[in-house]
Amino acid sequence: MNESSHFEHTIADAVSFSGIGLHSGVPVSIRLLPAPAGCGILFRRTDLDNFEISATGRNVAKVSYATSLMRKGVLIQTTEHLLSALIGMGVDNLIIEIDNLELPILDGSALPYVEAFRSIGLKTQRRRREYIRILKSMEVREGGKFIGVYPGEGYSVSYKIDFPTPIGKQGFVVDLATRDYAAQIAPARTFGFKEDEEMLRNMGLIRGVSEESAIILNRQRVLNGPLRFDDEFVRHKVLDLIGDLALAGHHILGHVVAERAGHAMHTALVSRLLQDRSAWELTTLSAEKRSRVKDKTPARAAAFATA
Repeated sequence: MNESSHFEHTIADAVSFSGIGLHSGVPVSIRLLPAPAGCGILFRRTDLDNFEISATGRNVAKVSYATSLMRKGVLIQTTEHLLSALIGMGVDNLIIEIDNLELPILDGSALPYVEAFRSIGLKTQRRRREYIRILKSMEVREGGKFIGVYPGEGYSVSYKIDFPTPIGKQGFVVDLATRDYAAQIAPARTFGFKEDEEMLRNMGLIRGVSEESAIILNRQRVLNGPLRFDDEFVRHKVLDLIGDLALAGHHILGHVVAERAGHAMHTALVSRLLQDRSAWELTTLSAEKRSRVKDKTPARAAAFATA
């Protein structure tokens, strides 16, 4: 890892996207703009007098089928795919101009953002990146669902899911320090069962879904294949988790383990983490002298590698 990777980055030029909101079905355009060091990730509703909402845990709103932000009654929905791409590609500072209430779903993955960042390039800034170094274990449990974060080197994620057939049980582990995000995580698309479509539409959700923006399957097979990975479903859950944990406001130094969790549990972990100041510290790193933390990840995480 070179020295520049420990400094903050923004994008080298502006880039735009247009599409449909997955849940709202509304047409939307966004414009990503370079931002100064220390700015963080800032959404700007251009249709509402440039009202600004920071991508931080204190602004988390509805979390069920997507992660949304709200401040003073102003909403921005389905932020997780873009936030995931920003963490995965090392973008710290960005202004996101958006002209409606929900980000475009695009192809259902983070790949369009990653390809755009690679095309326009990133700009290294003069401020050192601050990381949240995990100092003690923290867990959130709900029935058979679980998510925890533990001290450890780098930033690694282990995830297990258990869905009805044809998905079944899947597990995946990724270490973001190895820069595998673009190839291993970003292309993984969101997914849903055809049998749930009517229920979700009646709930006011998935009004913008299409075969071009999601994997659609029934209890027997994938209806709009082929899959990009045999285990694309769990990889997309990892993608979502990385985006949700971006709301901590900094890259994490530690190991995250999740089993059958979702947006609500992801963001609950962020909330608990930010509230317990004894669980973490802000730190900077250098290529020459990496701070060393004893890895205290529980044994359950090791099993993900062979799931």
